[in-house]
Formats: sequence, C-alpha cells, structure tokens
Amino acid sequence: MRDFLRKYRLQIIAGVLLLAAFVFYSLNLTNRGHANAFERGVQTVFSPIARVVAKVSGGLSGVWNDYINLVDVRRENKELRESVKKLNTRLLESTEAELANERLKKLLEMKTSLKLPAIAASVIGEDGAPWFKTILIDRGRADGLREGMAVVASEGVVGQIVKVAGNSSRVLLISDNASAVAVVVQRSRARGVVKGKGGGRCALEFAVHGEDIKVGDMVIASGIGGLFPKGLPVGEVTMVKKGEYGIFQTIDVRPAVNITRLEEVLVLVSQNDD
Repeated sequence: MRDFLRKYRLQIIAGVLLLAAFVFYSLNLTNRGHANAFERGVQTVFSPIARVVAKVSGGLSGVWNDYINLVDVRRENKELRESVKKLNTRLLESTEAELANERLKKLLEMKTSLKLPAIAASVIGEDGAPWFKTILIDRGRADGLREGMAVVASEGVVGQIVKVAGNSSRVLLISDNASAVAVVVQRSRARGVVKGKGGGRCALEFAVHGEDIKVGDMVIASGIGGLFPKGLPVGEVTMVKKGEYGIFQTIDVRPAVNITRLEEVLVLVSQNDD
C-alpha cells in the first residue's frame, strides 16, 4: 500500500485538490451574484472540459438520432419491398388471367365456327418419349370422351384421343410417327397425307412429282375420313425437294399448333363426314 501511495502520490494529491475545489465551488453556487477569484479560476479550468463534454454529448445525440432514423428507413424500405412484391404478384395474376381469357376466347370462336359439339379441356401432362408423342388432358370417360375423337386448338389440328380414363385422356399428336391426316394444299389444292416424323415435325407424303407445292404453303385438313373438319389448319410447308427419280416429292411440314405452348384444347365429340 505504501509503495502504491509513494508511486502515485502526485496524482492522488492532484485529484484530492481538484475534488476539494469542485466541492468548494459547488458550495458557493448559492452566491451567484458575486463569484470570487477561486470560483472564476475553477470555471476557467473546467470550461474547456465542459465544452468537450457538451460536444461529445451532442455528437452522441446526433449519432443516436441518425441510428433511429436509419432504423425507420430500413423499416420503411422493408414495407415498400413487401408492397412492391404484392403488387407484382397481383400484376402477374392479372396478366395470366388476361392471357387465359384470350386463349379461351379463341377456342370459343373456333367452337362457334366449327358448329360441332365440343368439350374444352386443359393440358395437364406431356409424354416426351421419342417413339410415342402424346399429351394428357383433364377430360375423360365421365365427360363423354372416347378413343378416336379429334382434338384441336385455336391454331389448328392437335391430334386424336388414343386412351380414355375416368377423368383424363391421352392424345396422340400429329407429329407422332403413328399419326396420319388427309390434307390438301390450300393454294394449289394438291392432295396428300401429313404423317408425323417425331421431334415435333411432320411430312407431306404422296404428293406426286408434278404437283405445285411451295415453301410457305398452308396445308389444311381435307375432310376425307371424317376425323377432322375440312379446312382446319394442319401445318405449313417448310421444305420441298423434287428428286430426279421417283414419283413423289419430299416435303417437310411444320405443325400449325406449337405443342410446347399448348395449354387448352377442344375435343370434338362428333365428327361429320364431308
């Protein structure tokens, strides 16, 4: 203890004197009108310290206020982000509903133009096997569907039903290798059969060498066989090749319906022979 007092005696003496001066100064505050020399001296010594303390306090107060404001801004930003997210969701839902209404409107227009009994259905699945190309729709035997019925979209021919369950059916697409549709070239009236080639492609077969068929020609259902109504779009000619040998041309056809974007179809529950 003595070593401690001996080592820090100057600091201890200075602290005691400052404390005594502060106590004395405080006791004399009641006589505010007549400050003595000692009070003025104490005030002179402590004024810079008081200013520093005031500045630090003011700075801390400003920092605290900035922190409070930052917290408020963050909360407002979070609320704004939530509001924007909700508005975007509503916008997407509204856009999706508008697009669905437009598609259904086109289907209704086609149903009216065909003047045939038809049932609307939604695409709920797709079989992408390379040897068997089908889609699954949400209508089946309970809705009056049966195998062999034609399936169309607003753009044209889709395919025909090959399997029917209670509440769903499988549709064989015209691009499948097992599919064939009797057609006529709309411009030149050349006849042939559109057969599937797989991979979303078709070919126009049995078009003889001398027939007038060009790239860009539209191919429509001829009505022969009674499966698809006459005049229904089947596809567009994308390649014509006339070889030196053989009596038939080699013709590629792109289907009128883009199966990858197909969402709704019409099933023709009754077909008329033309």
